[in-house]
Amino acid sequence: MTAPARKSLPPRPATWRVARHAFRVAAVSLALYLGFAYAVTPEFWTHHEHQPGLAHRPMVTATAQGIPGDPINVGLAGAQNEIIEAMDRAGWHPADAITLLTSFDIGKSVVLNRAYPAAPVSSLFYEGRRQVLAFEKADGVSARRRHHVRFWPALTSGVEGRPVWLGAASFDRGVGISHYTGQITHHIGPDLDAERSLIIADLTAAHVLTTIYQVSGIGPTANGRNGGGDRYFTDGEVAIGVLTPQSQIQAAAPDILPDAPAVTAKNRIWAFFLDIGRRIHLVPDQSQGSDEPFED
Repeated sequence: MTAPARKSLPPRPATWRVARHAFRVAAVSLALYLGFAYAVTPEFWTHHEHQPGLAHRPMVTATAQGIPGDPINVGLAGAQNEIIEAMDRAGWHPADAITLLTSFDIGKSVVLNRAYPAAPVSSLFYEGRRQVLAFEKADGVSARRRHHVRFWPALTSGVEGRPVWLGAASFDRGVGISHYTGQITHHIGPDLDAERSLIIADLTAAHVLTTIYQVSGIGPTANGRNGGGDRYFTDGEVAIGVLTPQSQIQAAAPDILPDAPAVTAKNRIWAFFLDIGRRIHLVPDQSQGSDEPFED
């Protein structure tokens, strides 16, 4: 006896196939979103510390009025006297304290274009504390243009068993009026990473560093403002230099510890877009410090 022929099912409507395809696309898109949003992207912001004690510490200074100031972008591991000696060997002068006389002297230096390599720097605060050390390196004759850095003690004993200091380095490109308070102040150049690199390079050239590594700072920032309202940009990392013991010279080049893979990837992406910005003149020049196109 012959089995009855099976009835063929009618073809599924085109709308059902479109809906199934749309569901698959949505599912893949959701999976990619969840992966990037909750696994990949957070890695760019996660603290990968060679100094675990610095994790979760604030990485921005403040003015006396509580306005966010320069971000932390450099650090040193060593005693206070070792820092003073190392910076001196690297060609950086300690800044004078702010007094009526030194305020007059820096004004005279700026107006008359006279040298003042130890001109005072304004006060910034980290975790409520004024800077303990400040150094500068002239760029020209007067105190109008200079590289400078402030340091605060952060850890009494880091992984090296030595004190760790955090610093904020920037370039004073000229004197003007604060965008926030109207007070007379220095305006900074926008490229904070260049100042971080300058300090590490000068200390390396002076043979006073044994090790260099990075810790996480404020994170990638393309459009930040400091306490005077000046725009800045940074990859958000903090370069830490471990100093040689007092009075010793490091003959070999310092060891450079590797970053976490996510940080390396982030820095490459940042450098790529920064290079494009410079090529099409979207990134302001460090010396001129034009606020365009950052100005509101």
